[in-house]
Amino acid sequence: MFLAIKEIKREKLRYGLIILMIFLISYLIFILSSLAVGLASENTQALNSWGAQNVVLNKNSNVSMNQSILNKTDLKDAQIGKNEALVGQTAVVAKNSKRQSVSAQFLGIKHDQFIYQKEELISGRRAKTNSEVTVDQDFKVKGYRLGDKLELSGTKGKYEIVGFVKNAKINIAPIIYGSLATWKKLRQEMPNMEASAIVSRSSSYNYNHENAETYPIATFIKKLPGYTAQNMTFELMIGFLFVISLIIIAVFLYILTMQKMHNFAVMRAQGIPSKTLVNATISQALILVIVGVAIGLIATWLTALALPAAVPMSFTPNIIISGTVGMFLTGVIGSLIPIRSILKVDPAKAIGE
Repeated sequence: MFLAIKEIKREKLRYGLIILMIFLISYLIFILSSLAVGLASENTQALNSWGAQNVVLNKNSNVSMNQSILNKTDLKDAQIGKNEALVGQTAVVAKNSKRQSVSAQFLGIKHDQFIYQKEELISGRRAKTNSEVTVDQDFKVKGYRLGDKLELSGTKGKYEIVGFVKNAKINIAPIIYGSLATWKKLRQEMPNMEASAIVSRSSSYNYNHENAETYPIATFIKKLPGYTAQNMTFELMIGFLFVISLIIIAVFLYILTMQKMHNFAVMRAQGIPSKTLVNATISQALILVIVGVAIGLIATWLTALALPAAVPMSFTPNIIISGTVGMFLTGVIGSLIPIRSILKVDPAKAIGE
């Protein structure tokens, strides 16, 4: 460690450039990871806030709540307890003459079931009548206020915003919570339809019928449009960044090691064991990674504070821990590559010179 610190102090510019490279890579990793988690959470915010474990959908809906219709016959034997709720979902465009239009998902729910009771309001109150709705906080960011009237595509009526709800998004779209009666007006597709799905927060809930089937919530989430492809894209990008950081650290350390071979040979001739030189190289790599990652964490935190609320960035402790550990492992692996050259250094060369 002493040799590593002493050399870094002596060659500030050289090692400063390496720290800069590590900082830029770690910063990019943290930013991409935060964006990936933020986007993924916007797909499942509502499901997570409900504590959903299972969902019952029409068998022909391709595990899509938006495409699912359950009628009275489908639900005649369904047990709807305190852990279950009927949900009607449909895509809408919310309009107001004084505000910008918003593409959203309308969810029809019942007031005596848990989803209605689980709404986490940041202002206002829950809807009490068919002409009232609560909306995701994204509407507030876009300028909507309590008391604003919405026109929903597919209906002629107007619906008053009486509350703003935290974490009310599904498949990245903000949610408008209303009644099942309003949902039926929006769909107007078939008689006797009752809901799109049964959502249960009980892991043991199971209901299968001629046209209905129960799916674990994990299966339902994977089927959300674009969810899997989006996550895989970010994972590949982050994985490539780790590989790039490994190559950069290894190449820089290898070049520096080759430039110092004469010095290593002199130290070996003086009786300094190879173990000390190896420890100095690994310590040097860890110091560079620690400093670069620390700067990257600070920069990411400042970026998260500066970005507007519309940007789905979630800088969580899990990202901090996994990113930091990943960079440390990359630094250690990169520092091991030039060790073989250190172990093979010949002290006789230094004596000969």
